[in-house]
Amino acid sequence: MWNVEPQKSKHLTYPRGEQNHNKRDEEREEREETKKERETIRFLGGYKTASVTCVVVAISIYVAFSFTKSPVNRTDAEDYMKRSMYSAMPEDEESELPYSRLEFGYYHASCPLAERLIRNSVKKVYKSRPAIAPSLIRLLFHNCFIEGCDASVLLDADESQTSEKEAAPNLTLRGFEVIDAIKSDLENICPGIVSCSDILAVATKEAVELSCHGTLRLVVQVITYKLEGEIALVAFKNIAEQELPSPRASLSVILARFASRGFNQQETVSLLGAHSVGITHCTFFDDRIYNFSGTGKPDPELNPDLLKGLRRKCPFSGSSSSPSVPEEDDLIDCRSSSENTKERTVDLSFGNEGGRLKFGTRYFKRLLENKVHMFSDQQLMSKEETAKWVRKYASNPLEFHRDFAMAMVKLSTYHVLTDPLGQIRSNCSLILP
Repeated sequence: MWNVEPQKSKHLTYPRGEQNHNKRDEEREEREETKKERETIRFLGGYKTASVTCVVVAISIYVAFSFTKSPVNRTDAEDYMKRSMYSAMPEDEESELPYSRLEFGYYHASCPLAERLIRNSVKKVYKSRPAIAPSLIRLLFHNCFIEGCDASVLLDADESQTSEKEAAPNLTLRGFEVIDAIKSDLENICPGIVSCSDILAVATKEAVELSCHGTLRLVVQVITYKLEGEIALVAFKNIAEQELPSPRASLSVILARFASRGFNQQETVSLLGAHSVGITHCTFFDDRIYNFSGTGKPDPELNPDLLKGLRRKCPFSGSSSSPSVPEEDDLIDCRSSSENTKERTVDLSFGNEGGRLKFGTRYFKRLLENKVHMFSDQQLMSKEETAKWVRKYASNPLEFHRDFAMAMVKLSTYHVLTDPLGQIRSNCSLILP
């Protein structure tokens, strides 16, 4: 099994503006920050008053921190979260929260600079590499979708065992070096305190926020690692290869895989709205534009204008006629190379079509026009059970924003392990001895 990371510290806040070394000013800023966090948490309950899409996107990587003591030691922030998160749900849908043993502001006392360091590190990378945002979204999804949000996907293999990184769908994941660098910096100031899973969650939130120029400041949950063991290492690699969604998957397969993790049809559709950003490899849809189902012709459902554009960006090659392309998720930030040539990629946002406030909306509108790249995406229109949500989100962005945020909260709290189930690694890519 993997090494498990319990959380040993408390409370993490979001200092804003320039650093003030005056103690009284710092205390005042902290009080203001707490107030702003509470106001932000109310956002989901009153989402109809909001207009900035990136605020909702950032909310999707939500706040929660694991308890190290008694689970009844609830913070005011948790109470706000419970009320606001479920204020829009029917009473019969309310149940025990998946993060009922998680806590806000986890590192405030033990590593108060942790989140500022993570945010600044991601911000620095984003300035020269904006594609880090979809990279981290995808990294978080692949981390949580297998056996829970445990950061096991960050582990390297060694001479005696494999890792999730070696699973075919994970070979194109990017952003590992960003998480590793942040962890190294945190170990210098707070050794053995901040979990790699927290770093990934906070970094993802910050990257998404930066990508749409939002102003939201939230903390993100602490998650832990699995126990150590070779059998588990191999098993998780196999699970990743079998369970991560493929760009060629049918609707029934997609829904079944999400349902096995507790996601209903609506939540599945809303999560796929993240395909508004990032890039995809031509190899993930070349059969659709050249040799659909072995016919030697393009997919008849593909919009003719999109077909022309994709053929220009993805010229025919020998592999285009082969159906045996690695099945991988299509939201990627990779620019991998073949032996002699750089693999071609296509922008999923179509050059930020409609502007940054069109996150999600452009994806659903393009679905209605048969203008999406992936066969698996277009499958959402194949049955009314999912098509109705596509139509709703295409016409009602605010509802999509709310539902996407809720679904991401659910994803980021999937199978969270809490203290005392293990230990915090000093290196995110290595198993502790």
